[in-house]
Amino acid sequence: MKKSKLRFWGFLLPALLSFILIVIIPMIMGLYYAFRNWNGVSTDSEFTGIDNFIRLFTNDNDFLRALLFTAAVAAFVIVLVNIIGFALALFVTQKFKGATLLRAVFFMPNLIGGLLLGFTWSFIFTNVFSTIGNALHLEFLQGWLSNPETGFIGIIILSVWQMSGYMMIIYIAQLQQIPVSAKEAAKIDGANWWQTLRSITIPLVMPAFTIGLFLSISNSFKMFDQNLALTKGGPYHSTEMLALNIYNSAFAANEFGYAQAKAIIFLIIVAGVGITQLVLTKRKEVEM
Repeated sequence: MKKSKLRFWGFLLPALLSFILIVIIPMIMGLYYAFRNWNGVSTDSEFTGIDNFIRLFTNDNDFLRALLFTAAVAAFVIVLVNIIGFALALFVTQKFKGATLLRAVFFMPNLIGGLLLGFTWSFIFTNVFSTIGNALHLEFLQGWLSNPETGFIGIIILSVWQMSGYMMIIYIAQLQQIPVSAKEAAKIDGANWWQTLRSITIPLVMPAFTIGLFLSISNSFKMFDQNLALTKGGPYHSTEMLALNIYNSAFAANEFGYAQAKAIIFLIIVAGVGITQLVLTKRKEVEM
């Protein structure tokens, strides 16, 4: 028993220490500095109470704009990523030659770093689109990232292209667990493809929808490197997402205490949305 316990703690301790050092301690320090005025360099910091939080909602239009912009981007990305990911999963789980290769192709964008993806799509939007627009005299293809509306669409396109393949893998795993007998029974009863999808497949895939929605909520709200590489929040902060806004407050304005207050509000919002989604989708799950 002693050897078993020693082996257990031997495996657990490195991960536990890493979690404490990387997550717990920085979180406690962040909570501490959220109520102080600190520039991130000085050893001294002034206690300001809830002044940082009051300033957030009364005197920071950029933060509120970034919050609304992030919510709008997240809403579109969450819906599109899961619909496309599920559709791709349905497609590649069919029995045809090349299905395995297509799974790898669809998943590949998720393996590319966000900064590299941002720079790649920035080139496509600014150079390729502009060239096509000039050749075909299409004005809406020119200056794609210099316009808030098209910049918004550009961020959504990049995010959906990157994350759909990852969601596809989650849905494939759940689709493969659906009993063949359930589909065969539906076929015997005369159900067509759409009726089988609506009444058999989707209810039995709800656990995957729970996971997929939770991950897409987290990833879309926390998007940073793609936003930085693609638009840098411009023009005039009109496409600045919340993570980039917090980064700019900390490292551009040297207001680390204020940035930490923003991060706490950000955490509460994302946690609230994520927990609400988990509760709602868990209720719709059915046992196989």
